[in-house]
Amino acid sequence: MGDVARDLAAGTIGGIAQLIVGHPFDTIKVKLQSQPAPLPGRPPKYSGAMDAVKQTVASEGPRGLYKGMGVPLATVAAFNAVLFSARGQMEALLRSEPGAPLTVSQQGVCGFGAGIAVSFLACPTELIKCRLQAQSALAVSSAASVVKYAGPMDVARHVVHEAGFKGLFKGMVPTMARELPGNAVVFGVYEGLKQHLAGGLDTSGLSKGSLMLAGGLSGASFWLFVYPTDVVKSVIQVDDYKKPKYSSSIDAFRKILASEGIKGLYRGFGPAMARSVPANAVCFLAYEMTRSSLS
Repeated sequence: MGDVARDLAAGTIGGIAQLIVGHPFDTIKVKLQSQPAPLPGRPPKYSGAMDAVKQTVASEGPRGLYKGMGVPLATVAAFNAVLFSARGQMEALLRSEPGAPLTVSQQGVCGFGAGIAVSFLACPTELIKCRLQAQSALAVSSAASVVKYAGPMDVARHVVHEAGFKGLFKGMVPTMARELPGNAVVFGVYEGLKQHLAGGLDTSGLSKGSLMLAGGLSGASFWLFVYPTDVVKSVIQVDDYKKPKYSSSIDAFRKILASEGIKGLYRGFGPAMARSVPANAVCFLAYEMTRSSLS
């Protein structure tokens, strides 16, 4: 089996494992990110992550934590296949000879290149997911609490009707601002930790536990490095097309900072970090095991 095919298959399996473990955390993150800023006499809908979980389960049942999962699940094969195969092709370009291990900085370059490719899939996918996840958080009255979208395809139809096909790519700038440096950090940290745990460049003998540790910590490093760009992306993607609150990514950044301070740029940070470690630990383990089994 060729390297590209192995990366496609392994990336798909890793992505599915990551999604199943991490989606409930992601739902809470988006709800916290997208709820309106508190005003005098109008407290926030959710006081924190656990309150968001309780309210979601009480009003929608446990399945509410998996709202918006249909689109990521349907596209996870393409998303992770692109990410890992693009990274694999970048690795091939940077290797001095076939099979030669890469340095940490070279893996960072590979992650950066993979981030460019995956942004074009991430933006429309996450726009649909975020609008589904956020609709209950955005409700500020009984009239507004009526569910607007019946499902992922309904979101896509509404968006295309209101803003055309380009509307699906709303938030592309902050998506790329997240994916390019974020994936450079993820793959650089992942390789660095593997080499540290292996005591050298040859990491082929690492245990499952070591791979999960490296994967989990590399996932956490992603959010530590780029989290504010994800908040900006989420608020832009759930913004109204006809009467937008934000005119650009910079405008969204400034308004969040002005109304809520730095902490506004870290809304939902707890659930994101809680999700990143187990989800990425499972993702990288599944990727490595699948790729090894296909060799």
